[in-house]
Amino acid sequence: MTASRVDLDSEQMGRDLVALVLTVVELLRQLMERQALRRIDQGDLTDGQIDEIGTTLMLLDQRMTELCEQHGVRPEDLNLDLGPLGTLLPRT
Repeated sequence: MTASRVDLDSEQMGRDLVALVLTVVELLRQLMERQALRRIDQGDLTDGQIDEIGTTLMLLDQRMTELCEQHGVRPEDLNLDLGPLGTLLPRT
């Protein structure tokens, strides 16, 4: 039995790692956004809090776009296909 050799492309591994990290961050961003919308709908927040959350989510979305561009990752690349379960992120 011969040992098989695995050739690893460190540059590709780095891109894949960045894409994975950005995917997790995007998932968390979307979860925070949904939670904020629920709290707004429930009337739990003041107008000032609603404005602050809106601004924060908008800035986070802009930063995610910048990070994707900086690392050559398309936003649609962050939505992993989980086979029969569908996609990781809801389609927007």
